[in-house]
Amino acid sequence: MNERFFSLPAEKQQAIINAGYRVFSQNSYKNSPMSEIADAAGISKSLLFHYFHNKKEFYLFLWENCAEITIEYLTKYKCYEQENLFEQMERGMRAKMEIIRRYPEMANFTIKAFYEKDAEISTAVQESYRKYLNLKADRTLSGINPEQFIPGLDIPMMYRNMYWASEGFLWEMVQRGHVDMDEMERGFTKLMNFWKSIYLRKE
Repeated sequence: MNERFFSLPAEKQQAIINAGYRVFSQNSYKNSPMSEIADAAGISKSLLFHYFHNKKEFYLFLWENCAEITIEYLTKYKCYEQENLFEQMERGMRAKMEIIRRYPEMANFTIKAFYEKDAEISTAVQESYRKYLNLKADRTLSGINPEQFIPGLDIPMMYRNMYWASEGFLWEMVQRGHVDMDEMERGFTKLMNFWKSIYLRKE
């Protein structure tokens, strides 16, 4: 990545980032021309290539930016400070809902990038995803008290199962177009109550 990008004013950087999210979230990787992104950002195509050497570099920069913002919001909501797993997950969902409210095109991009099949970038996206997933799982499970769960439960497997279900739930909601945040919160609350009923130790 060309360091000249980071020398730009914050507003111009954000305009280029937003343009990338907008175009890539509406099309496949292959059918997202850099010229269209440049037009949306209000700059020339040659200048965009001055900041990013090629489309792949720009795409993966946007993906990593998504991950950094997600971690920032999870930290802001104190997700990793909770000993209760369900409290942690509830805070995590609230953090992601705020991200969707503030950055709807970024949320759409994240989902589209995860399911992107183009060989040029799909491997890099999945490797990055696994890195952040493993990091999140390690941070999440390190402070969890296992005594709150039913005896003999495979806690890492339970966590991954709930994580995948949560991501699938978000994907389904975002794919509808307009996201009803109240409906999303109600649906996730139902999921949480179901998990609590089957995983938590009975008093």
